[in-house]
Amino acid sequence: MARNNGDRLGADRMEAASSPSAAVAAEPTGLAFSTPTEFVELPSGGRYYPEGHPLHGKDSIEIKFMTAKEEDILTSKTLLKKGVAVDRMLQSIIIDPKIRVDDLLVGDKNALIVAARVSGYGENYATRVSCPACSTVKDIEFDLQETVLEPGGYEGSAVTGPTEKGTFNIELPKLKANVEVKLLDGKDEKRLLQMAEMKRKNKLQDTTLTDQLRIRIVSVNGDSEKATINKLIDNMPAFDSRFVRSVISQLMPNIDMRKDFTCDACEYSAKVEVPFTVEFFWPR
Repeated sequence: MARNNGDRLGADRMEAASSPSAAVAAEPTGLAFSTPTEFVELPSGGRYYPEGHPLHGKDSIEIKFMTAKEEDILTSKTLLKKGVAVDRMLQSIIIDPKIRVDDLLVGDKNALIVAARVSGYGENYATRVSCPACSTVKDIEFDLQETVLEPGGYEGSAVTGPTEKGTFNIELPKLKANVEVKLLDGKDEKRLLQMAEMKRKNKLQDTTLTDQLRIRIVSVNGDSEKATINKLIDNMPAFDSRFVRSVISQLMPNIDMRKDFTCDACEYSAKVEVPFTVEFFWPR
């Protein structure tokens, strides 16, 4: 599948809903108001969701604009402490009740986060970035309308898919085994964060790379037993492990949230990612 970076996230890719479907609030005077909605294009284009999923074959999601209700969610100390405030906010603005945030592919979820921020507070995001080379902090402004869709794709005979389950088959270059992999969704992302936090608290060795493989690989040569998958991962040559990670990275649909950065202190230049901090939803 060819990669196409021509599409951009923003007003030019979002259509106003012809008949807003958000809840209507009645004023004491008898006037009624409805929250505007819009369609947000998905980086995945709905190609990687299994049959039966509400987003299978769908290239966009309808969301409503953020309201004071969603601001309450984003400022809830309880939800912030649990790390679920953004997910609760997204669930609140998605129109289709069959679509669950935890079931969204990570890249599609990122597209919704940016769209919600743009509709709620505008496209300009002023924040601070630390230089990777000298740690000097610099003020920088991102134009979120310039965010680019990356549908993902891999060209090569070693990879086939997606299957009807939305998975891909990869032939390992060294072991010559066939591994079936899935793309990470919200549930997988949470699970990885929980595993990392548990190991940090218990001062255990960081095993992020193998943890990701254990979640992403769903079968080996057609065998989906966990024991088989774990045995493969424990004995997989580093060359194969790196190959799988590289392929998945290319397959993952996402949004390009990078911006050119030059440090005023040391003149280091690179592309930096838009930081998802508290400021993202509470602009200066």
